[in-house]
Amino acid sequence: MPDSETDPPKLSAYGPDFPFAYDDWINHPAGLGKIPQHKHGAEVAIIGSGAAGIIAAYELMRLGLRPVVYESGKFGGRLRSQEFEGAKGVIAELGGMRFPVSSLGFYHYLDLVGLDTCPFPNPLTDAAGSTVIDLEGKTHFARKLSDLPTLYQEIAQAYQEALTEQADFTTLQDAVRRRDIAAIKAIWDPLVTKWDERTFYDFIANSAAFRKLGFRHREVFGQVGFGTGGWDSDFPNSMLEILRVNLLGLDDEQRYVVGGVEQLLHRLWNATPDCAHWPAGTSLAGLNGGITRSRVTALQRAGDRIMLRDQWGNETIYPAVLATCQSHLLTTAIEVEESLFDQKTWMALDRTRYMQAAKTFVAVDRPFWKDIDSVTGLPVMSMTLTDRHTRGTYFFDNGPDKPAVICLSYAWMTDALKVLPLPPEQRVDLALRSLKQIYPDVDIAAHIRSAPICVSWEADENFLGAFKGALPGHYRYNHRIYGHFMQSSMPERERGIFLAGDGVSWTPAWVEGAVQTALNAVWGIMTHFDGTSFADNPGPGDLYPQHGPVSLTDAAG
Repeated sequence: MPDSETDPPKLSAYGPDFPFAYDDWINHPAGLGKIPQHKHGAEVAIIGSGAAGIIAAYELMRLGLRPVVYESGKFGGRLRSQEFEGAKGVIAELGGMRFPVSSLGFYHYLDLVGLDTCPFPNPLTDAAGSTVIDLEGKTHFARKLSDLPTLYQEIAQAYQEALTEQADFTTLQDAVRRRDIAAIKAIWDPLVTKWDERTFYDFIANSAAFRKLGFRHREVFGQVGFGTGGWDSDFPNSMLEILRVNLLGLDDEQRYVVGGVEQLLHRLWNATPDCAHWPAGTSLAGLNGGITRSRVTALQRAGDRIMLRDQWGNETIYPAVLATCQSHLLTTAIEVEESLFDQKTWMALDRTRYMQAAKTFVAVDRPFWKDIDSVTGLPVMSMTLTDRHTRGTYFFDNGPDKPAVICLSYAWMTDALKVLPLPPEQRVDLALRSLKQIYPDVDIAAHIRSAPICVSWEADENFLGAFKGALPGHYRYNHRIYGHFMQSSMPERERGIFLAGDGVSWTPAWVEGAVQTALNAVWGIMTHFDGTSFADNPGPGDLYPQHGPVSLTDAAG
C-alpha cells in the first residue's frame, strides 16, 4: 500500500502469472486457515531446510501439524552465510545475498524475527559509493549513470524503450503496483504466448531501439548491464523470465541482511509462535528434538500415505511430504517411485535447467578500498564490473577499523565453469591477477587476513546447480510444477507429495519465489488434511482457478 495518498502504490512481487497477495494472506489476523482437530499433530515430512522448507514448516506448525525436517547437507540451503574463522559476524554470503524490497513475503519473515537490512552495494548506487567499469582494457570511474560515457546512457535508454515497445512495460508495472488483476492478465497473458519460445537476446537484438544502435551496444549491455551487473549469462534464457525480474523490481532497491541471511532460518527454527494444538513455547527445533534428520534416499507409495527412507535405512510413513530440494535430486539422489508423479510432471522436473554460479570471498584487515589516491583524488578501488575473469567484485564494510569482506569474483555460467576444478587459493590468485590489471598500484593481497571462502553450486551434490534458468519453451514445464499444489483433480496415487522452492516458482534465483511456493504448499497440505482457509482470508488455492497462470495449448501455429 502507498505510504500516503500522494505516493504511488509500492511495487511488489505480485504475479504476474498468478496475481495473489501473499503478504496480505500471511499478515491477516484470522490466520492462514484451520485443520480439523482430529488431524492435529499429524506429521509432515519436509525435505530440505532452506527458505522454502523452513518457512513451510513454520506455518504448518502454526496450523497444528508436526513438520519433520530432513536435511542432506547444511542447514539453510542456499541461504548460506559462512563466517570467516575467528571473525564473528564477518561473513561470506555464498547463496542469496541481495534481496529486493519488493519481496514482501520474505521481508515479512525478516521483520517477524527482528533482522535488520542495509542497502546492497550494487553498481552505481549510493551504497557502493563508486563504481569502476573496465571493458576491453578501458576503465571508467562513476558514481552515477551520467558519469559514464554516452554509450552507457544510450544502452540504458534503449533497454527501457525495448521494454515499452515489446511489453507495454510501464502500463503493466502500474497494474502490478495497483494489484489490478484484470489489467495484469490482459497484458501479461498475451506476452506469455508471444515470448515463451524466444530468448532474452532475441528481445534485445530485435527491438527497434537496439537495432538503431548496433552490436556494440548489445555487447556492452551483456558485459556490464545495469542494476546488478552484466546480462550476457541470461541471453539464452526465456525472455519471460527476464521480464518478471524487471517487472517485479527484483533487480532494484536490493538490501543485504546484517549479520547474514542464514540467521532468518535459524531464528524461525527456534521461534515459539502461537500455534493451534501445540502448547506455548513449542518450536520447530523442539518438535524435531533439536536436530534435523538426515539425507532422504527413497520415497514410495504406502497405501494412501508415503514411505520415506533415510540414508541409515530408517523408514517412516507420512500422510504428506514436501520436497523443497532441487528437482534433479528427485531423479538422481532420491529413489522416487515413478507413479508418485505423472509423466508430464516428470518431464518438467527433469527438464528444469539450472545455471552455474561461483563466488570467491576473502576477509581483509579493513575497508582499505575507501582510501583516497593522492594523485587522482578518487578511492583506490570501487565496486567493479569487468569483462575480465572476475566479472563482478563487491565490497562489504563492517566499520572503519573492523575486518571487511571482498567478494573478489561473482560469475555465472561459462565464467563460473572456468574455475570449477580449481582450489580456493588458485581462484583467489586468478582474481587478484585480473584486478591487478585494473588497479595496478593496489596490493590487495597485503590486506587479506583469511583463508578464502568459495562456492560452486553445480559441484555440490545436494544442489547440482545454483538456480533455475528457464529456456525458451519451458513455460509449460514451469506451469506444471508450480501448479502441482492443486491436487483435488489428481489420481489418489499422486496426492500427498508437494513441491516448493525458487526453482518451482516463476522467479528462480530470488528467495521470494521460495517463500511464495512454500505458502502454496502450506495451503495444499492444509487442504490435504481436510483443512480450509478462512472466508475472509482466502488462500492461494482458493483463488488459483480464477486467477491462475494462462495455459498454453499444444496446437500448431
